[in-house]
Amino acid sequence: MNLKRYIDSPLENCISFHALIEHLEEVAATGQGFDAERAKHLLERVEPFPELREGTDDIELIEKHIDLIKELLADLFPAILTKNEIKAITVPFQDVLLNPTKRLQNILAEAGPAFDISIRDFTDHQIYVSTCCLILNEHYGTNFNFSRPLFYDIPNAQGIMKHYRILYNADFMDLIPTDKAVDITPEDIELLRDNFDDLALWKKYFPIGSWILKGFAILNMYDATVENAVSALKGTLLGGSQGNDLREKVLEVFRSIFKIPDLKLGFTSFNEAENKFSQATFNSKLKSFLLKDGDDEECFEAICVKSMQQLVQEQKYFAIANVYRFLQQEPGNVMAQRLLDQGVQSIILAPVVKNGHLLGIIEVASENVGELNSVNANQLEIVMPYITDTIDRQYSFMQNQVQALIQNEYTTIHPSVYWKFRKEAQKALKARAEKKEYNLREVTFPDVVPLYGQIDIKGSSDTRNRSVQLDLQTQLTDLIPLFEDLHQGSKDPDLKQNIKNLQELVMDVQSTLKADTEQFIQNYLETHIHPILRSARNLTVAQRNAIDDYFTQTEKSGKFHNNRRKYEDTVALINQKMASIIDMAQVGAQAAYPHYYERFKTDGVEHNMYIGASISPAKIYDVTKLYNLRLWQLQVMCQMELEQRFLKSKLPYPLDVTSLILVYSHEMSIRFRMDEKRFDVDGSYNARFEIVKKRIDKAFIKGTQQRITAIGKMTIVYSNHEEEVEYLNYIRFLQAKKLLEDEVEMLEVEDLQGVSGLKALRVSICYNTSLPVAGFYTYQEMQEQSNVFTT
Repeated sequence: MNLKRYIDSPLENCISFHALIEHLEEVAATGQGFDAERAKHLLERVEPFPELREGTDDIELIEKHIDLIKELLADLFPAILTKNEIKAITVPFQDVLLNPTKRLQNILAEAGPAFDISIRDFTDHQIYVSTCCLILNEHYGTNFNFSRPLFYDIPNAQGIMKHYRILYNADFMDLIPTDKAVDITPEDIELLRDNFDDLALWKKYFPIGSWILKGFAILNMYDATVENAVSALKGTLLGGSQGNDLREKVLEVFRSIFKIPDLKLGFTSFNEAENKFSQATFNSKLKSFLLKDGDDEECFEAICVKSMQQLVQEQKYFAIANVYRFLQQEPGNVMAQRLLDQGVQSIILAPVVKNGHLLGIIEVASENVGELNSVNANQLEIVMPYITDTIDRQYSFMQNQVQALIQNEYTTIHPSVYWKFRKEAQKALKARAEKKEYNLREVTFPDVVPLYGQIDIKGSSDTRNRSVQLDLQTQLTDLIPLFEDLHQGSKDPDLKQNIKNLQELVMDVQSTLKADTEQFIQNYLETHIHPILRSARNLTVAQRNAIDDYFTQTEKSGKFHNNRRKYEDTVALINQKMASIIDMAQVGAQAAYPHYYERFKTDGVEHNMYIGASISPAKIYDVTKLYNLRLWQLQVMCQMELEQRFLKSKLPYPLDVTSLILVYSHEMSIRFRMDEKRFDVDGSYNARFEIVKKRIDKAFIKGTQQRITAIGKMTIVYSNHEEEVEYLNYIRFLQAKKLLEDEVEMLEVEDLQGVSGLKALRVSICYNTSLPVAGFYTYQEMQEQSNVFTT
């Protein structure tokens, strides 16, 4: 069998021991001493086998002379070190191992007969170019640095993958050109230097078999499992692995470090502000061995006092080599009992600390006693910095997400204006870094046009009052027989008086509910009725059960809140649906042109929008952007009305809504009020807009007692002729699209306090139509369809 060549190569491999034989000839020529006699003896034994000097690629022929070869290599492979060194002779980059040491033989035997040794992640292309670089450096005196760490990955008997670093000693090799060799010029070398990836070019200057490698290389290996595991861990952590994939890769690294094939890994987060342990908030795949059923717990509940102090306060490793014995020494220890319940017999708890703050605890667990202990706990030192940095990044990423969520749900710093806040914050941070004083300036946006709209739940106050009446009536009605039953077995005159009071209260709630009736009744029940029920003595089982049932029904989930729950659920469902529609539609509107947007949930949904060049200075602004947003707003509110009509039949209370848009064409400034953490209009004149917003939905049609808003109709309030023409155009366009009915009412609005001269357009909504699948009609589309556009 010829020397196995795994790939194309510019080298013809020829294993030869000529360098050793020539060295023996030099030693023998001295003619003195034991070394000379030994050299002469070896030369006599080698002489009948010229292939050992001339070289051969026949592996079987080499193996026939293996005993003689071992004698030739005795100085390079000392017998006393054979059980310690991991060593063999080979050809560089080829997976041929000859004359292996005893330790290398044992490593390969543990891997099993099915294991096929090969260099990790070393492609045919890389091997070919590396071989060419070897020739260039040796024969042409170049300095191509092609070296890279080479590894053999070999499993041990327990199945743990061990990683061995490969080192070559090429002192006993010669490179000899054949008749296929190409003469390489300095220009060729420069060309090759810039074209690593061009394999055809390398093969042009170094054809297959154009050089002979005569001799052998010494392969030295050392166990680099821990170092490789750390390197792999860094690559895994920096590579952005997530979830279960990250957990499995990290677990594999820990198993290599501790040499435990069934090692388990857990993590428990630490909340410093609440002094609580919890599951990893950034990765739900990480199990916690310390917590019961994943619930948050106070530190001292989950961990004993001694380990708590060592982990949280001293921030040192805590190891238990024998959990069962630990529990015997500290009976009742919650942590030890939990570990045993999960089959953990030994464990290392390692604090993850960043900038003096405990982020959590790494849990390295084993099902065997003694496998983990205070000694091998120190092996964590080499990996904890990377684990800590990664967990810190995960926490930071999570905090950024939390901050984004809070900003989106709880504050008014909308993404469209965030850039200006960031710019101001950067100025402040720069000044702070330069140790200069800097007062944060108010964030303002001048010359913006407001848009306001609302979907109001019709009759919500009356419905709530009615639901309160029904619930109170039920509660009082149930109390009367309960007190009558208690009165039969008691001579307490207060019971009789309370029965009378309850009967009077029932009469009160059956009439119109006054503003303070609910509060009065609740106060009366809490201060007079409930204390009697709680302190009652000598009760029968039926009476005790009746009292217990009464208090159960007073809870939010009880029947005494049935109607209020139905009302609250109705309002919540309407608000949630309406808010989700406009929020989703905002994505496309912001893409068309960024503008400030905020909405509020009350008994309905209100929204404010401001558009202008100052909000998005990087984009070109003109009045058509305003027109497009106004048309979009009108369509969105039509869609909200449509969805509400579909939702109505599914509501606990079938409530209706009314819709209103307030038009205001004057440019204004908005300013972020630091005290209220929200935007507000800037200037006394612009306050008129805010006044109208607060009062307009309750306004009447002039000269009547009819509200300007009506069920099934869109009301648009404006103040001048230009706005009237503009919105009539929108209405006609949407009438043509069958979103609005044909009839348009032209109304005058009653004078409000400080505001007069307002007018309104009111038009019915088509409930048997829908918006286009592609989204909303744009102002540009309306212009193109000029048959419905007039000025």
